[in-house]
Amino acid sequence: MRVLMIGDIIGKPGRQTLARLLPALRRELDVDLVTANAENTAGGFGLTPKTARNLLDAGVDVMTSGNHIWDKKDIIPHMDEFPLLRPANYYGAPGRGWLMHGDVMVLNLQGRTFMPANIDCPFREADQRLAEADAQLGHPPPVVLVDFHAEATSEKQSLGWYLDGRVSAVVGTHTHVATADARLLPSGTAYVSDLGMTGPQDSVIGTETAPVLERFRTGLPQRFKPAEGPCILNSVLIDIDPQTGHATDIVRIDRTVD
Repeated sequence: MRVLMIGDIIGKPGRQTLARLLPALRRELDVDLVTANAENTAGGFGLTPKTARNLLDAGVDVMTSGNHIWDKKDIIPHMDEFPLLRPANYYGAPGRGWLMHGDVMVLNLQGRTFMPANIDCPFREADQRLAEADAQLGHPPPVVLVDFHAEATSEKQSLGWYLDGRVSAVVGTHTHVATADARLLPSGTAYVSDLGMTGPQDSVIGTETAPVLERFRTGLPQRFKPAEGPCILNSVLIDIDPQTGHATDIVRIDRTVD
């Protein structure tokens, strides 16, 4: 099985880049399943039903998210209508934290270090959701993909080691900066600290540079919006043995467009 996991999609530039590149990537790489983090898809913050459909039309199979998923309120009544996840360790929140896409379990978690802390422990949540899936299916899910939306690389690496051999992949999202540490952990889990983003390359994590610099320089509030210009798609391609659930390869797939 070949899985393509795509970094945070930033606003209209990210959606257009995805639509332009993903159909050809699916054919070129012979991809079976595509996940993408969708929490910044609408204007750089949040998701709407319309932008969710844009991602599905481009070829995304499962949308993951993070702390910005509810920034656009009109998605809330429709969250269960889409193959869309919010972090599972938000209790009592709209939406769901995991789903099955065929024989593949996709689980969304959020970190707590340098992040909103009023959520449950992602390590305990991973244990609980894996047990829940096992109980519902009558057996452990054959393939498990985890999007860990977190700030600290130490927390991301720790979850990777904690789940090594129990899931097929642990990939980080949230920072919008692609990391160069894609690897197979010893017991068969593919890992990368951050997928990166799909959006404007000449930017500060996808947004126009001027207001970000002004906020850092003065501390005053600024209005952020996605930048313009050349865009990048950051992702990883993971090969997985569907019998064992172990990853056999992980490589970065990074493409740019004008």
